Amino acid sequence: MHWSDSLSASPPYRWMLLGALALSATYWWIRSRKNPAMLPVYIGALGGAFLGAKVLYLLAEGWLDWGMADRWFRLATGKTVVGGLLGGYVGVEFMKWAIGYRKSTGDAFALIAPLGIALGRVGCVLQGCCLGLPTTNRLLAMRDPEGVPRWPSAPVELAFQLVMFGVLMVLRKRPAWQGRLFFLYLLCYGVFRFLHEWMRATPKLAGVISVYQIAALVMAGLGAYMLHRRKKLAPV
Repeated sequence: MHWSDSLSASPPYRWMLLGALALSATYWWIRSRKNPAMLPVYIGALGGAFLGAKVLYLLAEGWLDWGMADRWFRLATGKTVVGGLLGGYVGVEFMKWAIGYRKSTGDAFALIAPLGIALGRVGCVLQGCCLGLPTTNRLLAMRDPEGVPRWPSAPVELAFQLVMFGVLMVLRKRPAWQGRLFFLYLLCYGVFRFLHEWMRATPKLAGVISVYQIAALVMAGLGAYMLHRRKKLAPV
């Protein structure tokens, strides 16, 4: 997912990204007032998310930017949600290990992640970036800046994130799901992103599968493994 074009051209897109960051920062500041340990956990999540978003983008499609005139800007601004989620998880676990914090924090991330990503997708819709493949389905198609009808990849993912937020809000008070919501989200989003990637205009390895799809499978596998691991654990 290339964000650099949108960052350079769309104030609404930039505002959506800033809004998502402000939302998460406010949410964690409120939580840290009750539990100071949550602040370093959030810092770990933020740092890991930015690093993961950058590294996966470079592996998936950043190498294509090298021949472009604005390559340094594109390489500096390109990011991906999938890498951000994986990197954020690693950052949280590392920070919890570093400060000796043993309680589960996933449920808090589960509620804010889909909402923040949804805000980012609103920016994608406004800008017309993160394009889908060309399609002949006129009923669903959205036209890109050149007028080509394409699969509405950004609106479809926006809808997915909002549905997931609603599902997680319903499940959050059920004892069986406490301490497991974030891993349910990783599993569902990983499966969705793997399937939806077939409809997105992203580079495919040997024309078959994208690096994003490989990362999505890793994310789904992590979610499934942790859901199974915590199935019989008491919620914390």
